[in-house]
Amino acid sequence: MRQLCVCVSVLLALATMAVARPKEGPEQKCKSGPVDLMFIIDSSRSVRPHEFESMRKFMIDIIHTLDMEANATRVGVVQYSSQVQNEFSLKTHSKLQGMVKGINEIVPLAQGTMTGLAIKYVMNHAFTAAEGDRPKVPNVAVIVTDGRPQDRVAEVAAEARDKGIEIYAVGVARADMTSLRAMASPPIEDHVFLVESFDLIYQFGLQFQDKLCVIDMCAEGKHDCEQICITSLGTFTCNCNTGYTLNDDKITCTMIDPCAEEKHDCEQICIPSPGAFTCDCSAGFKLHDDKKTCTNLCNTVEHGCEHQCISTPDSYYCICPEGQLLAEDGKGCRTCRSANIDLVLLIDGSKSVRPQNFELVKQFVNQVVDSLDVSAHGTRVGLVQYSSHVRTEFALKMYEKADNIKKAVMNVEYMEKGTMTGLALKHMMENSFSEAEGARKNIPRVGLVFTDGRSQDDITEWAKKAKEEGITMYAVGVGKAVEDELREIASEPLDKHFFYTTDFTFINQIAENLKLNVCAEESQGELEVKDPCACESLVEFQQATMSTLEQLKTKLAGMTAQLEDMENQLLSRK
Repeated sequence: MRQLCVCVSVLLALATMAVARPKEGPEQKCKSGPVDLMFIIDSSRSVRPHEFESMRKFMIDIIHTLDMEANATRVGVVQYSSQVQNEFSLKTHSKLQGMVKGINEIVPLAQGTMTGLAIKYVMNHAFTAAEGDRPKVPNVAVIVTDGRPQDRVAEVAAEARDKGIEIYAVGVARADMTSLRAMASPPIEDHVFLVESFDLIYQFGLQFQDKLCVIDMCAEGKHDCEQICITSLGTFTCNCNTGYTLNDDKITCTMIDPCAEEKHDCEQICIPSPGAFTCDCSAGFKLHDDKKTCTNLCNTVEHGCEHQCISTPDSYYCICPEGQLLAEDGKGCRTCRSANIDLVLLIDGSKSVRPQNFELVKQFVNQVVDSLDVSAHGTRVGLVQYSSHVRTEFALKMYEKADNIKKAVMNVEYMEKGTMTGLALKHMMENSFSEAEGARKNIPRVGLVFTDGRSQDDITEWAKKAKEEGITMYAVGVGKAVEDELREIASEPLDKHFFYTTDFTFINQIAENLKLNVCAEESQGELEVKDPCACESLVEFQQATMSTLEQLKTKLAGMTAQLEDMENQLLSRK
């Protein structure tokens, strides 16, 4: 009877091994990409012989579906009980037949359950270059166990996961779920499997095969990584380009800014770029050859500038304070207080202005007058008020002193009627700039229109004629003034001749921004406007002035040559 039992046991074992053999004929291979796969098999005494044979079949069934080409999948197997035994490493077999033979030759250890020791061995030995592990190829470990570990697994499993090993924990029958969860990679629901018996372990095998052969989510664009997508088994992880760091959302990236973190050695300006930086210098400085420090040429040469020296990348130039122009030598400064212009101001006296605001308008006019060099031979000022009709308050020839003009302005009475801006422009053209009212020949003519609303008549004809006659026109609007009308009145460029503010209380600022002291020979009658918010405009103004001076020098040289020719001709006639 005993011999009969032994024979039956042997026949069962042989039958089971026969089932563990690979199927004949071609099968669909997994094409998910290269994977380094390690099986960690529990061969403790609690695993019965026929159960171990189920694990043997489970491994063979999985590898039979894998692409075992040289650059595809590599497989290794370790078994463990109270100790760890390497059955074959990742580099041992390159063909399926060799792996199947190696798995069928495994003899169970049948001792304790040192799962933590097995994980540590795989982490430190199996997944190394010496044992066939490949760089930048996913490391996957499949642990199959039927009991509770006799050592600690949580810490060593966490260390393995931190090194990039993706762990699947498969528990059978008596396996401890807490330990399985402690070993597996996140998400837990995708990496932990528990089956009732070894006969059902094939269920995990089917799911695991699906994960190995799943569509590449990165290649298919089924991810939301901002920069780099890294394919994993059935999922993906995100990474960032060099010079960027992955944000807490594990999806988006932020540029590493060495400038903000003060990880640079620029003397003045640091300009960040991904993972790097470049240095620059402030205006007036030049970057040294070391690409870090800066030099101000004005500090290294005898520049001779009267007011201020400005460095350029290869040279320097001089500038003057507001209200002054650069002298002919390019270094000294001079004022334009001797400039001659004929200025006529047209102020809106309509009822929408209101008495208290009209007083502010008069103060605005006097602010403008304060900036002028008023005299019989210098600047002349005329004032016109308009509403439903037009009234000359005083003509250009009326006053020769600024104080008299300002007093006359304050005595102007508010008209308080309509808004006939077109009529006022016509009056300016036909009367205000006539010789009868004091306009002079060859003296720049400037008109300034101040209004708070829409004109009740057409302005197009006379605004156009004024500019065609060479009058430099400024338009100042307040409140409900129509910008299109103001732009039509103003001379080009508009940014220097058109002003607007929402409130009468701010018109004093416009007066400050108007610079009516012009040098006729440089500006040819155009007013220069300073912009207090744009420091570069002063530099541009000085550069433009220097260019104009050069042109004048050329013209002067030509005139001198002509005079010399005329003088020679006269002498020859004598």
